[in-house]
Amino acid sequence: MKERARGNFSLAMKSVFFSRFFILLPWVLIVIIMIDMDSKRAVRAPAAGRTGRAQRAARNGDPGVGGAQNQSALPVIYAITPTYTRPVQKAELTRLAHAFRQVPRFHWIVVEDSTTRTELVARFLARCGVPYTHLHVFTPRRFKRTGMPRATEQRNVALAWLRQHRGTRDAGVVFFADDDNTYSLELFEEMRSTRGVSVWPVGFVGGRAYERPLVSGGKVVGWYTGWRPDRPFATDMAGFAVNLQVILANPRAQFKRRGSQPGMQESDFLKQITKVTELEPKANNCTRVLVWHTRTEKPHLANEPKHRKDTVVIEV
Repeated sequence: MKERARGNFSLAMKSVFFSRFFILLPWVLIVIIMIDMDSKRAVRAPAAGRTGRAQRAARNGDPGVGGAQNQSALPVIYAITPTYTRPVQKAELTRLAHAFRQVPRFHWIVVEDSTTRTELVARFLARCGVPYTHLHVFTPRRFKRTGMPRATEQRNVALAWLRQHRGTRDAGVVFFADDDNTYSLELFEEMRSTRGVSVWPVGFVGGRAYERPLVSGGKVVGWYTGWRPDRPFATDMAGFAVNLQVILANPRAQFKRRGSQPGMQESDFLKQITKVTELEPKANNCTRVLVWHTRTEKPHLANEPKHRKDTVVIEV
């Protein structure tokens, strides 16, 4: 009887143990899964933090980070932008700054057509987040007549600044970035490898949807253009870039004022530093448009003088 009682008691205990075990088992599994998830999250979080810091440092050019160290070997892109006072000036420069601040190793040379640096442009550049040089030179009024080349003096002043402040050890690419264009970020990566003079298509120019160099066997052999196809270099100002060392090696090369016709400034300049056979096609053999000559619409301000002026002076 005693042995039977012990057996029944043992069976009862086992039954209680297994019933409680199977009741607790799901909760134990849930706790284990949660602990495992927390441990994985703790391991991944520092790595993500480092990646974010590296990305921010790479954009800002902070030293001591692997990405920034790699970027320091990139040639600097020097974008020369002539500009002049008009209602849309700040809007145009703002659009450019949004693109330029995303380009690593970039230096913006802004040249005003003015007798002094204007406060509007000076304030804008100080807050734009792009490394910059602010220059100015006034275009004589006799050169501002309709049909005459524009921004000649401004581009030449920028070239003079480069020759004075950069030397043979500086790696860079010079690009003429007018303030009425729109630029793809891909364009800057394309031009960065320029060894001499590189070229690519430009959208909305010459009365056509685009103009481009014609390429065969990796060489420029002609021009697809809607205006003056007889030009030696039938390209737009936004359609080429020049290695900095080419600029320095040709100290007398500049944009001509005397004898230059409208639309011929590009050819007159490029003839001084290269030949068509030496041009380097970019943008998939000049088959992709990465810059557009958009031009902001002139704002309608006819009502400005008709109404009472605001009591607060607001910069537009």
